[in-house]
Amino acid sequence: SDHMENICGYLMKYTNLVTGWQYRFFVLNNDAGLLEYFVNEQSRHLKPRGTLQLAGAVISPSDEDSHTFTVNAASGEQYKLRATDAKERQHWVSRLQICTQHHTEAIGKNNPPLKSRSFSLASQGSANSPGVQRRPSQNAVSFFNVGHHRLPTGKRVPIMQPDHLVDVREMMSQAEGQQRDLIRSIECLPVSGHLTSLDQDLLMLKATSMATMNCLNDCFHILQLQHASQQKGSLPAGTTISWLDPKISLANHFKNGAAQNFPAEINKAASVREEQPVAEPCQLTREPEEVNPEEELEDICDDKEDDLGAVEEQRSVILHLLSQLKLGMDLTRVVLPTFILEKRSLLEMYADFMSHPDLFIAITNGATPEERMIRFVEYYLTSFHEGRKGAIAKKPYNPIIGETFHCSWRLPKSDVATDAGSNFSAHSPSEQGTISKDLEGQTELDYYTVKFVAEQVSHHPPVSGFYAECVERKMCVNAHVWTKSKFLGMSIGVTMVGEGLLSLLEHGEEYTFSLPCAYARSILTVPWVELGGKVNINCAKTGYSASINFHTKPFYGGKLHRVTGEVKQNTTNTVVCRVQGEWNSVLEFTYSNGETKYVDLTKLSVTRKRVRPLEKQGPFESRRLWQHVTESLRDGDIDKATEHKRALEERQRNEERLRAETETPWCTKYFLKEGDGWVYHKPLWKTVSAAQTQQMDTN
Repeated sequence: SDHMENICGYLMKYTNLVTGWQYRFFVLNNDAGLLEYFVNEQSRHLKPRGTLQLAGAVISPSDEDSHTFTVNAASGEQYKLRATDAKERQHWVSRLQICTQHHTEAIGKNNPPLKSRSFSLASQGSANSPGVQRRPSQNAVSFFNVGHHRLPTGKRVPIMQPDHLVDVREMMSQAEGQQRDLIRSIECLPVSGHLTSLDQDLLMLKATSMATMNCLNDCFHILQLQHASQQKGSLPAGTTISWLDPKISLANHFKNGAAQNFPAEINKAASVREEQPVAEPCQLTREPEEVNPEEELEDICDDKEDDLGAVEEQRSVILHLLSQLKLGMDLTRVVLPTFILEKRSLLEMYADFMSHPDLFIAITNGATPEERMIRFVEYYLTSFHEGRKGAIAKKPYNPIIGETFHCSWRLPKSDVATDAGSNFSAHSPSEQGTISKDLEGQTELDYYTVKFVAEQVSHHPPVSGFYAECVERKMCVNAHVWTKSKFLGMSIGVTMVGEGLLSLLEHGEEYTFSLPCAYARSILTVPWVELGGKVNINCAKTGYSASINFHTKPFYGGKLHRVTGEVKQNTTNTVVCRVQGEWNSVLEFTYSNGETKYVDLTKLSVTRKRVRPLEKQGPFESRRLWQHVTESLRDGDIDKATEHKRALEERQRNEERLRAETETPWCTKYFLKEGDGWVYHKPLWKTVSAAQTQQMDTN
């Protein structure tokens, strides 16, 4: 690569608490994929004091200051380094990331897919195991001498008594110790040679052993619950026992210690305030573009994400990636392989949550504050199903800083409910195409327009702002979301930190709301998505609020994708509506008057968004920016998609380095920083207020 260069220079290296920081001379060898260091430049011709293999490494700029960064090798070894200033740190981090990505992808290409290999690690004499064929005298289990606890022969297993729970805990502690030794033994192996730390069988053993120990802890918790129920009577009917958080803090087993605990309810209010974005943009200097809805055409893209082929073929790369990750590790700066990507940007995914504009506009048509809150809850719960493209969990593109996405929706005014009980459109998806065509011949007065704009306002941390408005109905929604990803063993959790604000200007009401967490489950087999956590919707003026729980799949019993909630009048503490069901299937709404309504989300009509053609889009608009990556993914050319993706990421690094060198702050285009949030530069509430003031002055 033209961007790969051998660099060298002095950096400070943290050794330990006693020695502290020491200056060392570092050399990046791109050809060999090595980071080496010497006592000083004069000793460069001698043997290095230390060497790290960069294949599979994770390079992470530190949040503690602008000079420090870490290099986490696949072997588990870590270098904590400090440059003289932010400019030098950016230069080293960029070069190291390029070298790391190059050599990591080379390993993935050279290794065959795992589906052609056997995972029967314990089968000593199996002629079908490639691992045994390479090492006939030893496999992974025998090599590390992993033993098993056995009860004395001839002894019957008694009924579980309270004191036996102590014995179980003791046995599990021993198993945890063996698992720690196993991980350390794997990571101490060299990265090249006869038996390496990157061996695919060992990577599988490492990943599954972590999940197994956490599963055993969950089972132990169930035993404790069963014992408690025997003391008080049997468990009530319908009781479910949920999965617990990871009990083993595996961060202590690894040398880099990067892991953090990951609580079950990761979207509580405290987490919103735990860390605030550091980007402080200046006032708008780039002129915001006013997109003309008349230039937008109905979207014809329909990229469903149900193809598992690439995931199956690249499973060895997934295992290699998993081997680098620690429980609770922040994935914000981890470069993920291209084949797991959706064919759309995260900014466009936020737009797809607005695919029921008829329900959105119907909120302000509610006759009473109670009805408007209920309508908002109904709209909110129907928005997540269309936001997912297919049943397979794939990841949208990470927007680059300054990226934007524009679209709009048109719908006949007759499709918007005005009275209670007719909130949901009766049109089927097959009828929707006819509706869209009919709109073309209607005058402006016959339909409503909902306009949407999103912008990536910060890169580290990744923060997106989005705004939608319907001028005719004097309503708009403004939100900012900071996506925080964590590794949870056999799944990945994404916290949506931020807040949204819906403004109904006709009624002078504002509704604040948050978003649930998302989880990608079963990432080693068929990945799927579920939502989890508690969200709240509040209207301070009317005193109405809603509490909604997205339930993750329990370990024992229960259903997938379950959601429950209720709408309350806070003053009287009266529940006026209850909801239950599945957020991607059927929802049941029960109202205070005794009526019940069922909504089948799979049959709910979807209004296609309208987007400008690529030739009319700006260079930083999502579809034009990612068009070559998307086209390559559609053609199934993963290598070509990776090249285009890498080019975009490298451009972003170069621009970030240039801003650091010139000390130029990033300037947003459509959103301004206000307090802890981001607000659209020309929200409808300011426009309407200004127009009303001008009219009063005229009168």
